[in-house]
Amino acid sequence: MDLRDRRTTSTPAVGAVAAALAALTPVTAFAAGDPLQRYAQQELRWERCEAGGRAEFECAKVRVPLDYGDPAGRTIELAVSRVKAAGAAKRHGVLLMNPGGPGVQGLTMPVELEPLLPAEVRDRFDLIGFDPRGVGQSSPVGCDLTADERTVHHPYRDSTFGADVARARSVADKCWAKAGDVLPHLTTRNTARDMDVLRAVLGERRISYFGYSYGTYLGAVYTQLFPQRADRFVLDSALDPALAWRGSFRGWSPAAELAFTRWTEWAAARDAAYGLGTTAAEVRRTYWDLVAHADRTPVPTGGGALDGDAIRSGYAAFVHLEAVTPWIVALKAAAAGGPAAPALPAGEVTDNAAAVTWAVFCGDSRSWPRDPEQYRRDAVRDRARYPLAGDLGATVQPCAFWKSAAREPATVVNNDVKALIVQNQWDPQATLAMAQGMRRALHGARMVTVAGGEGHGVVVAGPSCADGSVTRYLTTGRLPATDLTCDDRAAS
Repeated sequence: MDLRDRRTTSTPAVGAVAAALAALTPVTAFAAGDPLQRYAQQELRWERCEAGGRAEFECAKVRVPLDYGDPAGRTIELAVSRVKAAGAAKRHGVLLMNPGGPGVQGLTMPVELEPLLPAEVRDRFDLIGFDPRGVGQSSPVGCDLTADERTVHHPYRDSTFGADVARARSVADKCWAKAGDVLPHLTTRNTARDMDVLRAVLGERRISYFGYSYGTYLGAVYTQLFPQRADRFVLDSALDPALAWRGSFRGWSPAAELAFTRWTEWAAARDAAYGLGTTAAEVRRTYWDLVAHADRTPVPTGGGALDGDAIRSGYAAFVHLEAVTPWIVALKAAAAGGPAAPALPAGEVTDNAAAVTWAVFCGDSRSWPRDPEQYRRDAVRDRARYPLAGDLGATVQPCAFWKSAAREPATVVNNDVKALIVQNQWDPQATLAMAQGMRRALHGARMVTVAGGEGHGVVVAGPSCADGSVTRYLTTGRLPATDLTCDDRAAS
């Protein structure tokens, strides 16, 4: 039985009295006799954080069980931070937050998000950040992976598939050799349980939450495990919990094709400026001719020469119409002998982030095939259907060789918690279709879609037409009466 999901039983009369008392008395810890009660009794020692550069930015450490099935056993540390609400008069509670990933540090998120929140929100909440288990300063793990092994996107080619399989196997072997005693416990469900321990240690009956990208899935899992302890949950750029996780990888491809088609139409309407073609079909042909040329003769850029697969790997840029088009023009010129094109910006994935990423993706779900040939077939099939990126999400990954399958079933999110989902129409990573899947899973939620919104992130990207709904919800608890679509372009 799951220690965190069990319910006590009593006679109807005793149960009615208990319910009445519970309504009058804030329940901040755990039930009597719960083995997690000892964790709730920790005293936090808040000290000024080294990062952030602000006196009011404080950090502390909290201990949690490594294995929630054995709460009396080995423990790990969580690094926690806060920026306190301005005063007690308007304070509503705590707002925990997660910046995505998995594998991304969240300790500095309170000072990063605070400027994006209006004063009336900051007055009501202590902003609480934390590095999830295994990440950053929270008992970190690593796998000693090479830069190539830390890269998720590897295009499928028949000639290189054997090397792709060997790479995926190497990642799994290295991770289990380095941190095999911890990896099975680095899951979203356990991070959600950690959040509930934080709730108890902070002395709160319920928590509010802001989650971005993967953080939306973490928040949704919390609402499923602890629906009575979820207060005001904002999910920015949501993932479909039903797709965790191989379905999410493959879900990028159809959205990439939609964004690419939109871009070809936009560029064709501006042929006088860019010279890529007067029709969408001509622009499409220009792009694929460029990819074919790069496969024969890699195109020079400031970040090194790119072959066709490397150019395709930048598919997410097509949502940024005005930014990606000059880059394609520059690649086309460089391929014809002109100056090197600008490098496509790429973030560096640390070994710690990669280790936790694969631990979570592989440990959350049993949806990963164990047969490499299944990945080959899927990559060929998806590439044929979605030429731009189909193989990138379907090809073999380390989860095919993970040493143990997920210890728990994937979380089925299906509840009535009143969350608010905010979503850009053209998000290339947490796609609109994925956010709509989250909306279907959270029946009590509302969703605000930013029409024409580009890029990954709404609140985290700055001012948006969705901000009013977010502020109203966080300050009053009131959701929009219905799902909404707003349009930033209408004010420009």
